[in-house]
Amino acid sequence: MPRALISVSDKTGLSEFALDLAQHGWDLVASGGTAAHLAALDLGVIPLERLTSLPEMLGGRVKTLHPAIHAGILARDTEADLAELRQHGFAPIDLVICNLYPFEAALQQPTLALAEALEFIDIGGVTLLRAAAKNFHRVAAVCDPADYPAMLNALREAGSIPLKLRRYLAHKAFAHTRDYDAAIFSYLSEGADPAELAPRLAQHWHNVYPLRYGENPHQLASFMQRALAACPWVARSWAAKSFLTTTFWMQTPPGVPPPALRAPRRRWSSSST
Repeated sequence: MPRALISVSDKTGLSEFALDLAQHGWDLVASGGTAAHLAALDLGVIPLERLTSLPEMLGGRVKTLHPAIHAGILARDTEADLAELRQHGFAPIDLVICNLYPFEAALQQPTLALAEALEFIDIGGVTLLRAAAKNFHRVAAVCDPADYPAMLNALREAGSIPLKLRRYLAHKAFAHTRDYDAAIFSYLSEGADPAELAPRLAQHWHNVYPLRYGENPHQLASFMQRALAACPWVARSWAAKSFLTTTFWMQTPPGVPPPALRAPRRRWSSSST
């Protein structure tokens, strides 16, 4: 029987998704708050503690970081790996449903102190997603409730999750953790001296809407908005060109809608190959 591990902050659509998984014969394992959310459905959800034989620790900071969880996710579909799981009394985990603590949403609170912000940095969830995404040849990593319907359609049509969908979900999971880390970096970099930071600059931008064309009609362009107002030494607006695609980034204060832009005009450009 396939097994799904569920540990989510955003519970949008979760009840319906879990119910459908159970109807398709999946075992469901869930961490504390998620298990409590699903309890009313009477799906026989397995508490995470039953796998780890340990309670949550440090006020919830440590829940899923255990070999019973990560060996189950990272095991390859080989007899050697599966035999090693059995040797330790572990079982494979075939699906990880996880989204992360809402770090960026928490930063919208104007009085949020640094110590409070740090508690919104997810550790276990990022590790779950990266482990599942790395092992996408066997495991599916779902980080976005918008992907629940595609998962269910695949199960209804084929009875399993095809490799192409697992690879897409892995790509999306790594993008999710990348953006999450970039937001944390940006927040912790705010007000810092550039000389004190890492040699590479990472910023977090959102694609607000596409523009009609880039520097030339055959190129693509988008209006991008900074997720966090950090790294003030970066130019307010700049363009970067690569091959046939031009991407424009423009910074506006948080909460201020972008201006209605006409077709972009080139301020400057770098040489391209």
